[in-house]
Amino acid sequence: METRRILQVDAFTDEPLAGNPAGVVPNANDLSETQMQAIANEMAVSETAFLLESDDADRRIRYFTPTQEVDLCGHATIASFAWLAEHGDIEPGTSTLEANVGVLEIDVEADGTVWMTQDAPTIREVDLEYGDVADALGVNQAGLEGVSADLPLAVSSTGLPFLQVPITYLSDVGGAEPDANAVATLADRVGAAGVYLFTFDALEAESTLHGRAFAPGAGVPEDPVTGTASGACGAYLEHFGAFDDFPEELRLEQGHYVDRPGLVRVRVGDQVQVGGRAVTVLDGSLQVPEAEADDILEA
Repeated sequence: METRRILQVDAFTDEPLAGNPAGVVPNANDLSETQMQAIANEMAVSETAFLLESDDADRRIRYFTPTQEVDLCGHATIASFAWLAEHGDIEPGTSTLEANVGVLEIDVEADGTVWMTQDAPTIREVDLEYGDVADALGVNQAGLEGVSADLPLAVSSTGLPFLQVPITYLSDVGGAEPDANAVATLADRVGAAGVYLFTFDALEAESTLHGRAFAPGAGVPEDPVTGTASGACGAYLEHFGAFDDFPEELRLEQGHYVDRPGLVRVRVGDQVQVGGRAVTVLDGSLQVPEAEADDILEA
């Protein structure tokens, strides 16, 4: 057995045991893909980040849910770089990250806030029946149709595609009772990793909106606070002209309905940036089975 250092870092929050927990595994260069997947399954958080050396950037990260690898994860990136800064492995400033989507810029501010520049946005409207969407999410169809004239159903991606679903009231978001199988089928139909349900009827007056993210097809029934879905939502709102004067910074609430409240900051300009703080809540070790030779060759 190997013993590996592993961390849990709660992202998009200043408070421990809030926001979105991410697993972080430093110095993961010699772990096989099978070992990474096993560790992510054991951690049982929405994503675990494995920090690796890179020939093309300052470092590489691979991201795994409990069931599969995903190309990008916002909260696990924020968590990883917040921990690196906290432990003096990086200084405030800009560094580069290689992910499966390509090389991205990460900015760390002196106060520990991490900003992630995401991939160039892609946005496409989709042809879905509102009744099917309402049934999958367990929401009122009228609440969806109430905003459909201004904001259509669309898949937006800044690295990971999410079906963007606006709805009228906060009570609609809070009362959603998604059918995991139906949500996974819905997302698969439109080529999305998951569904982001949101409303401008937020809890805090200074917040832009309140959202919930569901990605059961990727092994994440509900992701508490989601950087990739938030960045995609910011790009979606800009694309469809949601505001007469687009804000310099959006504040996206999430996680309150699963007792993990958090806040994602989003800036939409020439590029989409997602920012937030993070708190390390667990620093320990995990025993991992030895890698098979074939696994090492495939990793």
